[in-house]
Amino acid sequence: MVPPSVSRTSLLAGLARLVESRTMADRVLRVAIDGPDAAGKTTLADALAARIAEETGGARETSGARETGGTSKTIRVSIDDFHQPRNVRYRRGPLSPEGYLEDSFDYDAVGRLVLEPLAPGGSRWYQPGSFSHRTDTPREHPWRRADPGAVLLFDGVFLLRAELRDRWDLSIFVDVRPDEALRRALVRDVDVLGSAADVRERYRRRYLPAQRIYRAAGSAESTADVVIDNTDPDRPRIRAWPGR
Repeated sequence: MVPPSVSRTSLLAGLARLVESRTMADRVLRVAIDGPDAAGKTTLADALAARIAEETGGARETSGARETGGTSKTIRVSIDDFHQPRNVRYRRGPLSPEGYLEDSFDYDAVGRLVLEPLAPGGSRWYQPGSFSHRTDTPREHPWRRADPGAVLLFDGVFLLRAELRDRWDLSIFVDVRPDEALRRALVRDVDVLGSAADVRERYRRRYLPAQRIYRAAGSAESTADVVIDNTDPDRPRIRAWPGR
């Protein structure tokens, strides 16, 4: 059976309703938006944050400064602000898929700075990042306090790995075919990785194999509340949804 496709607008409306149905007035709802590289996780998370802010009349807080428009009800954080230092990331080699899966990100910092303080009973004081992979240096962010009833939208790869999956209140997996991920990467990542040949090598030898290892461990679609095939972002397909 082919999963039903929906419009982008309908998907965002449905996700906003799902988030609203799980939001509680006295705590922060922690939402993971997982998926392979170039699947559209960040784009979806930003659009969902804007949709929630529009419907609630609140502001959304990004990894930069708070945007105007009332209290902060949506908080945007990305795993890209929690990289490990370069010597840790590449200690198994720059093309190692195991290294990408296991060594790229500082999950202790994710827990300590974001997920623990935003957990039920936590202080709600959090930091949206710890390290800049662009400068390969630690990055000190000011502490911020989330409002009661706020929603954390946290995007990134490998967010449903064993040490993190039970810390989310709602999880979304954004999938894309490997060939489409590579096509998007050739548009997006050439300036970062150096050349089209470098992009192809990095995806075929490091990023895509790491995703296969990750999925084989049962950490992705099988544990996500929502699974979206985002190969066609204008007509995404819903593979899993709570209650379906």
